[in-house]
Amino acid sequence: MTTTLTPPTGTTATKTKPRRVRRSKAARAGGQLHAGPIAYVILALFTVGSLFPLVWTAIAASRDNQRLAQSPPPLWFGGNLFDKLEIAWKDANLGKAFLNTTIVAGTSALTIVFLSTIAGFAFAKLRFKGRNALMLIVVGTMMVPPQLSIIPLYMMVAKLDWSDQLQSVILPSLVSAFGVFFMRQYLLQALPDEIIEAARVDGASSWRVVWHVVFPAARPAMAVLGMLMFVQTWNDFLWPFLVLTQNGNPTVQVAVAGLGRGFTPDQSLIMAGALLGTLPLLLVFAIFGKQIVGGIMQGAVKG
Repeated sequence: MTTTLTPPTGTTATKTKPRRVRRSKAARAGGQLHAGPIAYVILALFTVGSLFPLVWTAIAASRDNQRLAQSPPPLWFGGNLFDKLEIAWKDANLGKAFLNTTIVAGTSALTIVFLSTIAGFAFAKLRFKGRNALMLIVVGTMMVPPQLSIIPLYMMVAKLDWSDQLQSVILPSLVSAFGVFFMRQYLLQALPDEIIEAARVDGASSWRVVWHVVFPAARPAMAVLGMLMFVQTWNDFLWPFLVLTQNGNPTVQVAVAGLGRGFTPDQSLIMAGALLGTLPLLLVFAIFGKQIVGGIMQGAVKG
């Protein structure tokens, strides 16, 4: 005769209950967070506030000076938007200005990203005498107002006979202290020392380490830095306005500055030129925005 032993019900209950509790906590911890209605309202307000300057620029470009001077100002589009855009395109010679600005901004952004990544890698991972002192000097140059360098730069440009030539705008913007600091901070976290040591053991030279190890690891930060530098150079006004002319080799900002001149400035024409100058930046962000946001988020997670 065989007998079967059954565990008490109380023992089974005490064993399974903690497991259910742990599973529920894990499910709550791994579940996605859902935004409430207040979060959507706040996001909607921020979106409207961010888009309002661009929308108002388009509204002002579609009106005339008489309507813009009235109170309250217009809050909807008029019927002259495309006419004003066409006049601004022709009067400011924006076709040539777009080409010049693309050359200047693209060259500066690519060079800054390349040099800043190499310099950031050196300051982050290489050991040499005076590294900290040099890094302090680089950061210290960020505290100097750029207006202080205008007179020496202008004297150099005049001596080299580079007035109204694109190299006078490109060369001063090929290096960025912010870019070096940005890439150095990113590579400190994103690039482990073990990967560099493994590449050295395999016989990789310094340039091969930079090309095959550093650049792939720094790709998200390079995309963010490139976008920031492209936008900064595209929107630069003071220095290009001093060394370039509107009838020679203008950039977009210099060309737009010559619109609407007269005894009574045509505000709608100025707004049309400003709108045309902003559209390429919106197009660039629409194409590369996903990579840029992903690079920022990856850097935040690594930090």
